[in-house]
Amino acid sequence: MIATPRLLIIDDDVKLGRLLREYLEPLGYCVEVMHDGKDGLQEAIQGDYAAVILDVMLPGLNGFDVLREIRKHSTVPILMLTALSQEPDRIAGLEVGADDYLPKTFSTRELLARLRAVLRRSVLTAQQEDLSREATLSIGELWIDPSARTASIGEKPLSLTSTEYDILLALARSVGRVKTREQLLIDAANRNFEVFDRSIDVHVSSLRRKLGDDPKAPRYIETVRSIGYRMKKPGDN
Repeated sequence: MIATPRLLIIDDDVKLGRLLREYLEPLGYCVEVMHDGKDGLQEAIQGDYAAVILDVMLPGLNGFDVLREIRKHSTVPILMLTALSQEPDRIAGLEVGADDYLPKTFSTRELLARLRAVLRRSVLTAQQEDLSREATLSIGELWIDPSARTASIGEKPLSLTSTEYDILLALARSVGRVKTREQLLIDAANRNFEVFDRSIDVHVSSLRRKLGDDPKAPRYIETVRSIGYRMKKPGDN
């Protein structure tokens, strides 16, 4: 018997929460809706959810703070809802640890497509871990254990979001070879590339900070102008 995916929506818009629940539950999802940041945070940490849909503007605790606290405890996929005109909000959400974002003007079909993408990636990751144990990858002081989905610099563990980890692993598996932004978006977010989509750049920027990597003189992730990124081989100049 396949378990019903449980979704948590944290949004102070009561009407929107009700509409999303009425849309998603007939499609096979069990939906819980919270309207307050603090209550939503507690539910996200304590509940066993397949994904969280999180608004930026919340009473009690804003969405970015909720996201930061969730990431201290969980790698549950999180879709961030932002105002269409507020690109800084979208970028900030990705930097803090959101897996994807949607403007508040989203269509239900787009929401469903994004939701299915993050859930599918989670399921595939679990299946891959069950089926095989891939050898640990080492690149200089960087160590990546695909079976445990962990990474470290020397003996210092890296705290990565699910998307950041998938990007790092995709680059490491292709060390020395260029990966386009489109390839990385498919590998890490399991969705097609969109013109002017900056999400991969934001995730890579966050990865670099956590790796202690200087983008002007990178030890690990090199930008290939107008194309994408490359994991450098040890000793490359």
